Amino acid sequence: MTSAPLTLPDQKRIGMVSLGCPKALVDSERILTRLRADGYAFAEDYAGADVVLVNTCGFLDSAKEESLAAIGEAIAENGRVIVTGCMGEEADAIRAAHPAVLAVTGAHQYEQVVEAVHIHAPPSQGPFVDLIPQPDIKLTPRHYSYLKISEGCNHSCAFCIIPALRGKLASRRIDAVLREAEKLVAAGTRELLIISQDTSAYGVDIRHESRPWKGQDVRAHMTDMARELGGLRTPEGAAPWVRLHYVYPYPHVDQVIPLMAEGLLTPYLDIPFQHASPKVLKLMRRPANEAKVLERLKSWREICPDIAIRSSFVVGFPGETEDDFRYLLDWLEEAQLDRVGAFRFEPVEGAAANALPDQVAEGVKEERYARIMEVTERISAAKLAAKVGRTLPVIIDEVGEPDEDGDIGATGRSQADAPEIDGAVYLRGAPATLPPGAIVNATIEDADAHDLFGVIAP
Repeated sequence: MTSAPLTLPDQKRIGMVSLGCPKALVDSERILTRLRADGYAFAEDYAGADVVLVNTCGFLDSAKEESLAAIGEAIAENGRVIVTGCMGEEADAIRAAHPAVLAVTGAHQYEQVVEAVHIHAPPSQGPFVDLIPQPDIKLTPRHYSYLKISEGCNHSCAFCIIPALRGKLASRRIDAVLREAEKLVAAGTRELLIISQDTSAYGVDIRHESRPWKGQDVRAHMTDMARELGGLRTPEGAAPWVRLHYVYPYPHVDQVIPLMAEGLLTPYLDIPFQHASPKVLKLMRRPANEAKVLERLKSWREICPDIAIRSSFVVGFPGETEDDFRYLLDWLEEAQLDRVGAFRFEPVEGAAANALPDQVAEGVKEERYARIMEVTERISAAKLAAKVGRTLPVIIDEVGEPDEDGDIGATGRSQADAPEIDGAVYLRGAPATLPPGAIVNATIEDADAHDLFGVIAP
């Protein structure tokens, strides 16, 4: 007698909408990895999903509006929605706007969101399914990956509610960080983007404890971590790019600049200065030592001339006068930062800045925003123009189709360009065999205020 073939049940399918910063994207990757291990498949659209997860952002009121709109769209298109992420801390507001949501969980609450999925879309896998280990889910291209080293923050900035959303600093074990990095590089990552709320503070909460790694003890400290990451190699023996984000300019940051000069780290620092006026920085509850910062920038450039500094600034913060704003513009002229983002101050529910006197009028915010962007765009244009004629390493993000003349264009980034937030390098005459993730030498032929243009060097 012949037994009937084993019939496996259909897999339940999960849809995902991920909003906000790269840290939230990492959360989404972890949630999806857990769900796949539980036997779920993933839907490419609303119609094919048994349930839709919306990972929200709750940092600014505008971000909350975007999150509520995304939840509403998911409900309209699918009807079965679970909400997670930073705005999940405001469950009452979410349910008031969208009573039909199935469940609401907060930021990085992986167990709770997976449990909610199990309740509202129970896994239908049978026995012997998914016995073969699967790689982690990635929502970024194969060649670059975000590596989150900690959660939360110990600062109490007047404009920020991150500690309320994500808690105090909670660092990962150094061996866990390095193990994940090694695994990512072995799987095809050519660029590691190190992220947290405060990368410079990594390990403070665990007293920079040491863990065994590759036959030696390594501390949970930014400089030790950076040195070890710089020693990673791809299966082909190449060094991946290692890019540091959200770096507060504590004194020990000086120690990573020589690592950049040695080629162990990508010569790039993302430092959230936020302002330069000592008075405004004090109102923001931020360190107010802008003069020393300028000295350190000069020193860093002497050690590593190719270092690129990215930062972000808030204009129109309560109490900011025209003199304060002019101070910021003058500081930027002297600092000559490579990449700058600017934001108009926006009240955030629960932030201390909301109660400050001397709120700045919206029209003044707009005028100051336009002025700071004009200054930083001019600085950026001059910085990029100075690269014309040089040959730079470029990581390829995308290769296009041949045009009517058979020319193939490629889009990549220099070491001064982080994905999604900085500029690009546009290359002509790319070979059809050029894969995303390849690192090539490119001769720069032209530049504008944000991007570079060139050709792959022979």
